[in-house]
Amino acid sequence: MKKTTNYIMPILLLALFAAWKQSLPSIFLIGDSISIQYGPYLEKYLDGTVAFDRKKDDGQAEKNLDVPVGANGGDSRMVLEYLKIKIKEPAFKPDYLVLNCGLHDIKHDVKTGKIQVGETEYRKNLQDIIDLLKPKKIKMIWIRTTAVVDSIHNKKSSSIVRYGKDLATYNRIADEVITKNNIPMIDLYDFTWKLGIAQFIDHVHYNEQTRSLQAAYLAGSIQTLVRKP
Repeated sequence: MKKTTNYIMPILLLALFAAWKQSLPSIFLIGDSISIQYGPYLEKYLDGTVAFDRKKDDGQAEKNLDVPVGANGGDSRMVLEYLKIKIKEPAFKPDYLVLNCGLHDIKHDVKTGKIQVGETEYRKNLQDIIDLLKPKKIKMIWIRTTAVVDSIHNKKSSSIVRYGKDLATYNRIADEVITKNNIPMIDLYDFTWKLGIAQFIDHVHYNEQTRSLQAAYLAGSIQTLVRKP
């Protein structure tokens, strides 16, 4: 009898652990290279309270953070196309999609000056993403896009041009769409801006300390928003 119990107890413990993990609220993160850098900290800070997953790859995105491949969600057009495929997967059923896109939308072609995704399309893409989630009852949490400082960005980046005025406009558009649809929003823009522009290590990315602080702020906000009774 004792020998049988020795086998049963580990199995029961594994079953209890699996049930506990399944009871945690779950999120799926899609974001640009900023999210790739704060992502590992965020996953660590959410451990044990929120089941974390994200758009991922084998490290491909980190080879060039300015090129939206793999784990890098890219612009709103790319996010929408990715989700149109992802949503069809039976296993894709997080409680929440935590989303940001905007930095790649406001890139300007160096030769023509044309913006990558126009204002009207950006607005429509965000609404289409929201509508796409509804049939699966996946809720959404929006993260506001972090800053672009013209004098820093366009001095340090010769291949990509962005402007702070576009960032402000696209954040405003997102605010309007998100508010209209009663979606919770985390203001990572304001939080990071208050840390100061000395936190930049290049044109748009942040140092390790800032990434950790961003993740801590996001983790606290997410835990509050997804907490189950």
